[in-house]
Amino acid sequence: MHKTRRTGRLRAVLAAGFAATLLLGTAAAATAAPPAPAEGQKYVIATDTTFAPFEFRDPSTGDLIGIDMDLMNTIAEQQGFEVEIRSLGFQAALSAVQSGQADGVIAGMSITDERKEIFDFSEPYFESGVQMAVAADDTSISGYEDLAGETVVAKSGSEGLAEAEKLAEKYDFTVKALDQSATMYESVKNRSAVAVFDDYPVLAYGIDQGNGLKVVTEKIPGGEYGFAVAKGQNPELIAAFNDGLAELKADGGYQKILDSYLGAAESGGGASGGNIFQLVGQSWPALSKGLWNTVSITVVSFVIALVLGLIFGFMKISTSRVVRGIASVYVAIFRGTPILVWAFLFYFGLPQLTGAPGNVFLAGVATLSLNAGAYLTEIVRGGIQSVDPGQLEAARSLGLGWGRSMQRVVVPQAVKMSMPSIINQLVITLKDSSLLLTIGFAELLYQAQQIYAANFRTTEMLIIVGVMYFVVITLLTWLANIVDKKVNK
Repeated sequence: MHKTRRTGRLRAVLAAGFAATLLLGTAAAATAAPPAPAEGQKYVIATDTTFAPFEFRDPSTGDLIGIDMDLMNTIAEQQGFEVEIRSLGFQAALSAVQSGQADGVIAGMSITDERKEIFDFSEPYFESGVQMAVAADDTSISGYEDLAGETVVAKSGSEGLAEAEKLAEKYDFTVKALDQSATMYESVKNRSAVAVFDDYPVLAYGIDQGNGLKVVTEKIPGGEYGFAVAKGQNPELIAAFNDGLAELKADGGYQKILDSYLGAAESGGGASGGNIFQLVGQSWPALSKGLWNTVSITVVSFVIALVLGLIFGFMKISTSRVVRGIASVYVAIFRGTPILVWAFLFYFGLPQLTGAPGNVFLAGVATLSLNAGAYLTEIVRGGIQSVDPGQLEAARSLGLGWGRSMQRVVVPQAVKMSMPSIINQLVITLKDSSLLLTIGFAELLYQAQQIYAANFRTTEMLIIVGVMYFVVITLLTWLANIVDKKVNK
């Protein structure tokens, strides 16, 4: 009996020792395995396109600047890692992080419980809040009680939208979500909406820049902005951001960054003026870059589309049902679906499915060329079938094979008859390239949006861009007509 008791005590001691050893080992392992350091790494950081003063483009240089950009770049330099900033738009930036196209997102993003289920956040770097603004000359709206039966606007996915929707139930007004601050402000100025709900620093900056609005409510205490990564991914990046933010706050660098963008608004500084010609001069560096991108992607895409059109066009007139069926399916798919669906699929969907890194230029080329190729297929088919079948038969009766007959007799006539439609498709492709701004491709309209998001001269910028498109399309049409005359003379 005594031996049994001693044996039991011995077993209890050993079990307790084993448990303690296991716990200490686990703790030691946890302590000894911190996240890998971010130093020396390169990260892709997604952001919004137009959210001044947090991210926007300098109209004179086209460089992406703002509170978020300065914080991210300063912390990266301080902590020894590199960043590649991709300006995509708020919703596209979130999708990029979720799909693995980007490592993190900084875009004036409020930290919410719902987002915490999808993202890991840094320590807050800015405490925000929401205010309501109306047109500067509007005296009918002075508070929420004046909104009954009216329409207000707020930014998609923002804290302003959430607050507006809460108030809408109490004060009986309609909320419309838009993608950009500049677009919201224009909606209020043109009276398609009576008020805008937006983050107070964004409103303050916009009013300082002359956006034509005035604030009529007190700030609703809001959430906090945070830098985010996908849930469970890149913990070292979050740790480095937190360390860098703490150092910036300690040495005063954080406040200097805030003051450089918000100080003017708080002190009542004014917006820069100038006529439309001065605006062109200030904006030309960014606009010229956008123009080059527009023309280059149009040319590359259209050349590929021509090849596709010729291949599938001949397949459409093949005697083989299978070959005709393949061509018909291709045409049906790309003519029957919106071009934006393919832009998002090629840039966000395919990389997520394949694990390959996305490239905005290649995604844009694939989108434009496949879409234009479907229409050119029908143009080629129609051109060939519009040639009198008797001419092919006559050529064959003279001893020419089918291939030589098509090359010497049918195709030259088909090209001549199809050329106006081909030129028209070139123009359509150039204009369709503007849709690629939704995936962050820096074409002409994208650059214009960046500029008027900073200076709020929306109407003037759209007039400038419209004139530039008109000139480019006119020149391309003129050149295409010269080629047509040379080839078909």
